[in-house]
Amino acid sequence: LRVYKDKMKTCKGSAKQLYQKRAMDVLKRKRMYEKQREQVMGQQFNIDQASFGIESAKDTVTTVAAMKSANTQLKSTITEIGDIDDIYDITDDMADLMEDMDEVNNVLASNYATPDDIDEADLEAELDLLEDEFETEADADATPSYLQDDALPAQPTSAPGVELDIPQAPSGLGEDGLPMRVR
Repeated sequence: LRVYKDKMKTCKGSAKQLYQKRAMDVLKRKRMYEKQREQVMGQQFNIDQASFGIESAKDTVTTVAAMKSANTQLKSTITEIGDIDDIYDITDDMADLMEDMDEVNNVLASNYATPDDIDEADLEAELDLLEDEFETEADADATPSYLQDDALPAQPTSAPGVELDIPQAPSGLGEDGLPMRVR
């Protein structure tokens, strides 16, 4: 069209009419192609809509079949489970058994080495002293005073007048100086 338009500007008379007629024919074909394109697009839209409807219907059928199957299986399972009162009885029994096991575990977990007369205030005071000692330590790698070698005796001691008969621990070395497990 642009070519014909440019030629019409430069021509006069019958040549101009010829180019004008050709431009009109091109416009008619353009409109015809546009109309055909719109028709094809409309047909494609209708085909897509029909395809979507078919797929949606198939999905619905599959969903309904799955729901029916699940309903049947659930009914079967519920009849196997039994009466709801039986389930309440079972859960009550389980709760009682769990309480009994908790009591047994508490008895087994009781600490025999810790005296019952330990006062919480004494423990808190000792904790405060330890925290103060940790804060006053200048070096982060320093050993606290209660863990230093000079603070602990080489042998355990007892109250005056009570002798402890504690045997020496074996060195674990054989006559050749190697650990006994190595030989």
